[in-house]
Amino acid sequence: MAASSLASPLCTWLVAACMSVTCDRDYSSSSSLLQSSKRLSRWARRRKVWAKCSSESAEFNRGLISSFCGSSIQGLMSSCLAFEPCNEYHSSKGLSSSGYNGFPSLFGSKSASTNRRQRRINRASLSGETMAIAVRPAEGVSTKKKPMTKQRRVVVTGMGVVTPLGHDPDIFYDNLLEGVSGISQIETFDCAQFPTRIAGEIKSFSTDGWVAPKLAKRMDKFMLYMLIAGKKALADGGITEEIMDEFDKAKCGVLIGSAMGGMKVFNDAIEALRVSYKKMNPFCVPFATTNMGSAMLAMDLGWMGPNYSISTACATSNFCILNAANHIIRGEADVMLSGGSDAAIIPIGLGGFVACRALSQHNNDPAKASRPWDINRDGFVMGEGAGVLLLEELEHAKRRGANIYAEFLGGSFTCDAYHMTEPHPDGAGVILCIEKALAHSGVSREDVNYINAHATSTPAGDLKEYQALMHCFGQNPELRLNSTKSMIGHLLGAAGGVEAVATVQAIRTGWVHPNVNLENPDKGVDRKFLVGPKKERLNVKVALSNSFGFGGHNSSIILAPYE
Repeated sequence: MAASSLASPLCTWLVAACMSVTCDRDYSSSSSLLQSSKRLSRWARRRKVWAKCSSESAEFNRGLISSFCGSSIQGLMSSCLAFEPCNEYHSSKGLSSSGYNGFPSLFGSKSASTNRRQRRINRASLSGETMAIAVRPAEGVSTKKKPMTKQRRVVVTGMGVVTPLGHDPDIFYDNLLEGVSGISQIETFDCAQFPTRIAGEIKSFSTDGWVAPKLAKRMDKFMLYMLIAGKKALADGGITEEIMDEFDKAKCGVLIGSAMGGMKVFNDAIEALRVSYKKMNPFCVPFATTNMGSAMLAMDLGWMGPNYSISTACATSNFCILNAANHIIRGEADVMLSGGSDAAIIPIGLGGFVACRALSQHNNDPAKASRPWDINRDGFVMGEGAGVLLLEELEHAKRRGANIYAEFLGGSFTCDAYHMTEPHPDGAGVILCIEKALAHSGVSREDVNYINAHATSTPAGDLKEYQALMHCFGQNPELRLNSTKSMIGHLLGAAGGVEAVATVQAIRTGWVHPNVNLENPDKGVDRKFLVGPKKERLNVKVALSNSFGFGGHNSSIILAPYE
């Protein structure tokens, strides 16, 4: 009786809520929604009170719910609690009673004997448990754990590139290993008026066999690069039309971004508008937007899963890769094409970065202009191209007999919240990003022995990133750092995609490419961590690839050999 008396205010409210759900059907829909909203608010405010109810009170309440409301209260509770009550609902076991305090297991065990695989298993196990927020007694009730769910693993099964050093992943990486530079004098337009006249420009490029001629004439280069790199990633992954016909198209997606979008299409439209709007390209708006490359590729393939683009300046590709992997992990997709593409080597693009005072002016020796970590660096060199990874759920890849290049372990992104173009003075955002990526991946700092750095060849950026990396990994004597930008320049939104391909190639081949032009390291930069002027043999255990962008966007992704 005492329990019933204690519960009476709650029971009275529940009866009222049930009756309003089941009996007030003559009211208009808008009135019902308003009343329900108010009740939900009261429900949320009183959850702490319910936790104090005794076991008898909980049993009484359940009987009351069953008698008066039937399935109607389930709908109400589902709306409030974000899950659907079932027979096991009131006996669910929360984290607080399972022996975990939550965070240590989430970020991996700190035991020295626990390896990376076990930490990832622990994290996956924790993700399968449910924190039950329910009307139940605080203690004294037998509980039943929800069945454990297995973490879906993401692997890389294909790669596609369009770069100044080649349009095939193997040719591209072979050139990197040999220290070949793709930086030269700009040829596509007259840039004599600019103080910078060099770039990582793509000299030869054909759309034959990849894009319909009519579209090829109308599309911006960033879209053409994206379409071709995406299709080459599929071909590299062994996905033929016959194999694709067997895919669930609703679980195949495209997430390829761009920092700058269709700059040339938009610029040409402005020039046409000076004459008349009738002279404008009718496709100038859709073909200038950053999302349209992903959309056009999905239309071409018939893929109906997640499809969009992310634009976070020069961090774009890593944001796309991480989000694409998360779609697979959550079961929303089995296959994702992800990466980035940019083509901003046009007068307005070059002029804009010159105005920012961000570009190198080593015009007389283009191959030596991009000099990450070197004391004589004077800015980055613009590049163009696209890099795309074919990400696939592990079991899906194994069923079709795919060649697995590497495993995607995780990543993270943060914001400096400091300055539009300058890095945070103490590298706080970068350090936080790396630490979150390690936690998300379930790996320790000691596991990481290769880093493909963002290192653009800017005075402030290179040094701040290096200091952040030393803060996180400086105790690892096996650590090797390099910068792909030393040979191809900075591909802006495509940089992370192309560098992800270089990172996977390092894992595959056991070779890391050199840092060219690193003749005199900046003060505070220890050469022992940096790859020298020649390629080096390295058994990559875990690799990290960084990308940062204007606006303070930081991103890190972590890849490793498939085990």
